[in-house]
Amino acid sequence: MSSGVREDLLAAGLAVFDRLGFEGATVAAIRARARASNGSFFHVFGSKQELAGALLLEVLRHYHGAMLAALDPSPDAKQGIDRLIRAHLDWVVLSRREARYLFEISRNEWSENVREAQRAQNARLAEGIERWRAPLLASGDLLPMTPAMFVSQLIGPAQIFCRAFLSRRDRADPRTEADALIACAIRALVPPERANKEWHDE
Repeated sequence: MSSGVREDLLAAGLAVFDRLGFEGATVAAIRARARASNGSFFHVFGSKQELAGALLLEVLRHYHGAMLAALDPSPDAKQGIDRLIRAHLDWVVLSRREARYLFEISRNEWSENVREAQRAQNARLAEGIERWRAPLLASGDLLPMTPAMFVSQLIGPAQIFCRAFLSRRDRADPRTEADALIACAIRALVPPERANKEWHDE
């Protein structure tokens, strides 16, 4: 079975989950959207749940790729905070359906294989952020805190702000508030004497 059929089914699954939710989606609706036969579907995926898990990992890979790209080449503390928040907001807006699936829709119980793969992907993102953060911690350019606290202060407010956009309650582009979100994150993550210095992203 070609990888094209798998990609078609994943794209169809994303569209159907987005329209009907996980519980409302059916294999028949996904097959119809992908124009795939019953045999084609079950040759690639054993169930709707298996497709949903594969889709989660694919979407997660796209999101993590966008975030890690913001740290290449390695920026200074304020530039990194700026780039990571803008990368998150850009991905949410430009990949809205994927973002809604990742953050709002995918609530079902994943298989242990999917959970293990999800943990491994999350660990790779965390390692990438830590490679950038560690020397800035050592030089005093970032405030000391656990990796989990750092990410929650960095991305948490932006993600909360994006929820109304993802749920369609608010159609305003969340990127319009990027500067305010970045300024708040800098105050939370950068020592005050360094946060107040003039800076700009190249």
